[in-house]
Amino acid sequence: MPSLTRLLASGLLACALPFATSHAAGFPDHAIRFIVPWNAGGSNDIAARELQQLLSADHITLVVENQPGATGAIGLAKVAASPPDGYVLGMGTSSTLAQIAQNLTPLRNEQFTHIARVSTDPLMLLVPANGPARNLDEFLALMKKNPGKISIGTPGTNNLNHIFAEMTARSAGVGYVNVPYTGGSRVITDLAGKQIDAAVLKPSESKAQIDAGFVRPIGIFANARLALYPDVPTFKEKGYDVFPYGPLVQMAYVVAPAGLPAPVRQRLVDAFRKAIQSQKYKDFAAQNGFLVDDLAGDALDKEVRDVQTTLNSVAAKVFKH
Repeated sequence: MPSLTRLLASGLLACALPFATSHAAGFPDHAIRFIVPWNAGGSNDIAARELQQLLSADHITLVVENQPGATGAIGLAKVAASPPDGYVLGMGTSSTLAQIAQNLTPLRNEQFTHIARVSTDPLMLLVPANGPARNLDEFLALMKKNPGKISIGTPGTNNLNHIFAEMTARSAGVGYVNVPYTGGSRVITDLAGKQIDAAVLKPSESKAQIDAGFVRPIGIFANARLALYPDVPTFKEKGYDVFPYGPLVQMAYVVAPAGLPAPVRQRLVDAFRKAIQSQKYKDFAAQNGFLVDDLAGDALDKEVRDVQTTLNSVAAKVFKH
């Protein structure tokens, strides 16, 4: 005869399964908070608001909230601390992975359920359009003439943008001044106003200022030129190795708190995949100079682990604490 403990456990499981199934069947029945841990107007915010429109067609209402600070860690900490019911999501990025790699945040990847990758972004070095340097060679020469004085702005610190700012200085063989901000929108504004000498940014958060003639991209941190800016050379083709410790990927992806019920996770994965793989979103990506792919669920779990492993190695070699 089964023990009382076993009977109770069986009864609780029988009750829980219908609850989980019914919860997923009706999910979501109200708006979902989507925390973007960066300023409004930056690349991740722009992508989130495009997804907000696309998901509305799938009867999902996203309320985008900008909660910047600590290179993304403040907003993502609020996601991690939320109930795992699918009603609070966030935008994870490689910047926070870099923070984790250096133990600059108590956050860990195990605190999140990964949903879908939103973008992978090449990074560029930009200067004011009417500044003293018109191309990469001239900018590196300017750095050499002014060792330790040229400023490079980055959204956040100790992240991929900061790594490539460091690599730019190494290419010139001199020191520099890193100027961290709480988001790309503020970096590009100060660059256009000549309050900083250069910046490391994504095409999506720079394009409007480039098109308006306020800033100029002069170098791409990638192995190939960008289709959006085919005339801008890569650091590699100019003879500078900005990946001396292995390849780096700047990416953004949707996360939920750890412990999300499997049916709810699947509903979110399906909805975000549908939006991200839509032609409208792909056209949006092409216009803003970032890449999209079909990476979600368990496959995204593995990608985050792999990128984290690379960053653990690279950050230790680039940054000294």
